[in-house]
Amino acid sequence: MTAHRRDTPRSTVRPATVDLDEHGRLLVPGTGTPVPEARIADHLARHLRIPDRATDLFVYVHGWQTGPAAADRSATALVDAAAVLHRAAPAAYPGLAAGFRPWCVVVRWPSSSMPSPGGYRRIRDRAHAMSARGQAGRVLGHLLGYLDGGRGNPDAPRVLANRHGQYLHLVGHSFGGRFLCEAVQYAADRPAGPPVLGWSRPRDPSRPFTVDSALIFQMAAPRDAFDRQFPRLFLGPGRPGAPLRGPLVLTHSRWDRATGFWHLRAEGLPGIGHSGSSVAPVPQFTARLRPVSSPYPHTELDHPIVNIDAGHVYRGGLATRLNPAGAHSDFQHPESAHLLLSLASHSR
Repeated sequence: MTAHRRDTPRSTVRPATVDLDEHGRLLVPGTGTPVPEARIADHLARHLRIPDRATDLFVYVHGWQTGPAAADRSATALVDAAAVLHRAAPAAYPGLAAGFRPWCVVVRWPSSSMPSPGGYRRIRDRAHAMSARGQAGRVLGHLLGYLDGGRGNPDAPRVLANRHGQYLHLVGHSFGGRFLCEAVQYAADRPAGPPVLGWSRPRDPSRPFTVDSALIFQMAAPRDAFDRQFPRLFLGPGRPGAPLRGPLVLTHSRWDRATGFWHLRAEGLPGIGHSGSSVAPVPQFTARLRPVSSPYPHTELDHPIVNIDAGHVYRGGLATRLNPAGAHSDFQHPESAHLLLSLASHSR
């Protein structure tokens, strides 16, 4: 686990890392040894220190066919691009007038397989098993509960120059988004045992939100997943303590063959990353990925689920189009950083 270094240049966001094995167990850094479940909370508190100066905390979960180093690079590139955008045009993000100093935790898990329908199903089943039968739900629950409990309170300006406190955002890609939803819902559904998901308790009025936003790029899940598999993620009748209080934003592109071609053959229907979410237990909104020069109105992102059509940007060059996954991983664009930064701005 690597902490954020204060001597890091301002243009580079150094992520902290949390490694899980195929059973969802938290690993001791550099050893491959699982941390006993009873010591997870203590381990996170000892090895994961939230910088006081950070304004926004990002938890990034990578997707299919991504190794640890690639996951770090992907998270760093995205969050760093957002920081660069803010420095270049701070007035474009008025909610961040008090500053934007991001800090990122990367959750790394074994996601590699053959690029085939069988390999796709294998990682899909692993992501589910790590949460439903393994320890990933509890590990992620402890992680998010720790981050929420440890972040600066908006009513405690002695901790931060920003009087609004520290904001918590979830970011996923591909199966990372599915993994994230599986684990968050699983942990939220288990009240017994050590306290996890501290942010799922009734909203503290001194905080503007609890989880302030969730952004999933090219999610590898059926289009009706939020209706059939993840209905308890959202606030609504009978769900007063649901874990996601801010918007869940989902990008999709028709050039994404992993969630189009491969998902169709593995699960019988195209996935969210190809065609967007269909039915859900909460209202949805549809928008288009905006260029950096075009601000997102608050009314465009202020919905429980927002489907963002990114097909005009996430399409890749010739090499991407020859790739079996197509544009599935082609989300590292300034427009993506603009969307992430806009969500952080509107969370204030």
